[in-house]
Amino acid sequence: MAKKFDLIDEIVTANRILANEGIVDSFGHVSVRHPKHKDRYLLSRARAPERIEPSDIMEYMLDGTPLDPKKAKTTHAPYTERFIHGAIYEMRPEIMSVVHNHSPSTIPFGITNTKLKPLLHMCASIGHDVPLWDSHDKFGDTALLVNSMEMGRDLAKRLGKGRTALMRGHGAVVAGMSIRHAVFVSNYLELNSKLQMQAMQMGKIKFLHPGEVDAVIARTSDYTLNRAWENWARRAGRKMQALD
Repeated sequence: MAKKFDLIDEIVTANRILANEGIVDSFGHVSVRHPKHKDRYLLSRARAPERIEPSDIMEYMLDGTPLDPKKAKTTHAPYTERFIHGAIYEMRPEIMSVVHNHSPSTIPFGITNTKLKPLLHMCASIGHDVPLWDSHDKFGDTALLVNSMEMGRDLAKRLGKGRTALMRGHGAVVAGMSIRHAVFVSNYLELNSKLQMQAMQMGKIKFLHPGEVDAVIARTSDYTLNRAWENWARRAGRKMQALD
C-alpha cells in the first residue's frame, strides 16, 4: 500500500496530468481514499488543478468535513463538490480514487439521447455502459453543483457498480481502484467520446462486444496503467514515482 506522502505526490501529479491532457480546466478534482483510515479521503483545497501543490492537500471525513476546520475557514477553502468523492467512497468500499471533471467531449452525450459506449479497445475501461445522472430529476432547478451529501449519494447511486457516469450539463465522474486507474479511465472516457462523435458522422458504429469489453478490462494490469501514467506524467512535467 502506498504511503500517505506518496499518495499526496500522486494526487498532485494526477491533477497536472488531467489539466495537461485537457480533461479538466480551471475546475475539476481528483481524490484518493486515505491509506489507513477508510472513512477519510485526501483532496486538494479549492484550486485550479494545474496549480495544485502538496501543501494544498487536505484530509476530509466521508461526509465532507475537513479534519482541520480552522485551515478550511482561512487559507484552504474546500471544493464545494467534495461530496461527490465522499458519497462514492461511502457507497463503494472497493473504490480508492475518484475524479470529477468537465471533460469537453463527454458533454454532448449528457444532453442528448445518444448513449456513450466503448468503441476502441483502450476505451473498454469506461465500462459496458455509461449512465447519465440528471440532478434536475430529484433536486429541480439548481446551479448543477453537487453541494450536499444528499446529492452526492444520489449521484453515487446512479453510478452504481460502474466506473463512469455522466452528469447532465455538467461533466462526468470516474471511480477507480487507484489514482492511476481513475486517471486512465478519465483520459479514455474523453477519447471515446471524441471518437464516437467523429464516427457518428460516417455511419452506423460497431461498438465493442460485451465479451471484448470484459476481456480488455481483465488484462488491464498495473503494467498498462504505469505505462500510460509515465507518458502522461512526463508530458505534464512530473516525474513518475514507484509506489510501495
